[in-house]
Amino acid sequence: MSAKTTTVLPKLKDLVLTRVFDAPRELVWRAWTDPKMLAIWWGPKGFTNPRCEVDVRRDGHIHIDMRGPDGTVYPMAGDYKEVVEPERLVFTSGALDKNGKLLFEFLNTITFEEKTGRTTLTLHSHLLNTTPGTERYLRGHKAGWTLSLERLDQLVANTTDREIIVSREVDAPRELVWEAWTNPKHLAQWWGPVGFSTTITEMDVRVGGVFKQVMHGPDGTDYPNKSIFKEVVKPERIVYSHAGGRKGAKGVHFISTWTFETVGKKTKVTIRMVFSTVADREHVVNEYGAIEGGKQTLARLAEFLQKGTKGQRSRGTKGK
Repeated sequence: MSAKTTTVLPKLKDLVLTRVFDAPRELVWRAWTDPKMLAIWWGPKGFTNPRCEVDVRRDGHIHIDMRGPDGTVYPMAGDYKEVVEPERLVFTSGALDKNGKLLFEFLNTITFEEKTGRTTLTLHSHLLNTTPGTERYLRGHKAGWTLSLERLDQLVANTTDREIIVSREVDAPRELVWEAWTNPKHLAQWWGPVGFSTTITEMDVRVGGVFKQVMHGPDGTDYPNKSIFKEVVKPERIVYSHAGGRKGAKGVHFISTWTFETVGKKTKVTIRMVFSTVADREHVVNEYGAIEGGKQTLARLAEFLQKGTKGQRSRGTKGK
């Protein structure tokens, strides 16, 4: 599907755009690699993507059929050249004619950098080749990407209908609550809803560290989970990306933020889970009872702090 090279104005050869998203890198990355999310924002305002197929791996294929407001379909295809999760994506893309041949082709390099919960995305799009008569499409290349990134911004920034927030005040100082969260011996005693137990196999509470655990339900069902810590700000905030769910069932993915706020002699603990799509949130709520589960987890934390750490209250909390 190679296109024939022709002369193109130099200013159309390369495009570099940078945009900062008020969202964690894991979420922005998933918006580029999850076909359900990609279909929501790809293309200018008013466009839809009835076909959005991606195989995000080296030599994997991408095919998107963009449908304009007037119903015209614009097929696009390409291949992934480099995939470094969640830092870098390199892929080709180009418009197809009615016979499936490329009219032009770009090499796109997307980098993702995270700092304090925000993501800086840099897009470098280089024109590889084109065919006669496509200059009018190429002149809209910058506008098309700019409008697409605006839609992406709206998708990842507006999380109201894709999030779950649960809070509770616990009768313990913040430092003690932090210790109960970050010490695996303590965490295993209260993690999960009522009736659940937890086996922790790995817990490295630092940025980039891994948290692996298996939750065991009252009926004997196992729920293996793996999380990667994205932010650890002692004793204020813990942020991690989560993947897991019931063994053999559809996977569960979200970004979880735990905050610890001093309120007098107590601590307000807040869990905020942000999902990629509304459907993902609804699945977790309906299939796993996530809202009630979050409330029960915080209730177990409060009970643990009241009963299980009385000795620590008198002796003082030891650091890890």
